[in-house]
Amino acid sequence: MSDKEQITFKHIAIEGILKSGKTKLANILSQKIGGKVIFDRIENPYLRDFYNEKEGAAFLAQLVFLVNRYYQQVSLLQRDLFEERIICDYLFEKRCRIYSLLQDRVGKPDLVIHLQISLPTLLKSIDKEGSALEKNISEKYLEDVIEAYDYFFFNYQAAPLLVVKSDGLDFDREGDIIDLLDKIKKMKKKSMYYVPLDKENKHSKKLK
Repeated sequence: MSDKEQITFKHIAIEGILKSGKTKLANILSQKIGGKVIFDRIENPYLRDFYNEKEGAAFLAQLVFLVNRYYQQVSLLQRDLFEERIICDYLFEKRCRIYSLLQDRVGKPDLVIHLQISLPTLLKSIDKEGSALEKNISEKYLEDVIEAYDYFFFNYQAAPLLVVKSDGLDFDREGDIIDLLDKIKKMKKKSMYYVPLDKENKHSKKLK
C-alpha cells in the first residue's frame, strides 16, 4: 500500500516560526502523499514595522494576515469532500485571536504538525537565509515568539498534533522524510512528540 493510501488525513496544517521549514515540508508532503498546498499569503504592508517592533504594528499586521487567511479557509469549505487532500503551511486557529467567533466558517484540519526549533537553530537559519528585515529582528523577540508557539501547542487539543523537534531534521535527506511519513501514518487521536536523531537512535514518544 502506498504512502498516499496509508495516510488518510484530508486536511493537514503545518505550523512553526519563520525559517522552521513549514512551506518546504508542505511541498514535500504534497509530492509524497498527494494534495493541494495552500500557501500563507505573506504580502503585508505592516510587516516591516512589525519586524522593527513599532508600536501598534503587530495588531495591524495580524489583522491583514487574518483577513487573507480567513478568505482562504472559507474557500476550503466550498470544495467537494471527495477532492484531493489539503495541506496548509499555517494553522488559522493559531493566528486568530477571535477564532471562536469564526470557527464555524473555516476549514478545520484533521492533523496539525508543529515544527519546533530552538533559538540557536533559528538564529543560524536567519543568518544564512533570512531577509534584511528578518535579520533585524531582536533575539529577545524571537525567543518570546518561540515560547508563545510552545505554550500554544502544549495546550492544543483541537486536532491530532504531531510535534516535530526539527533542529536535526534535514528535508533534503530521504531517510528523514521516510521516517517522518512513518510517524504521520501512526498518528491517531493522541498527540505525539517526535525527535529525529541519528539512524540508530530515532524515536518518538507520547505527549498526552
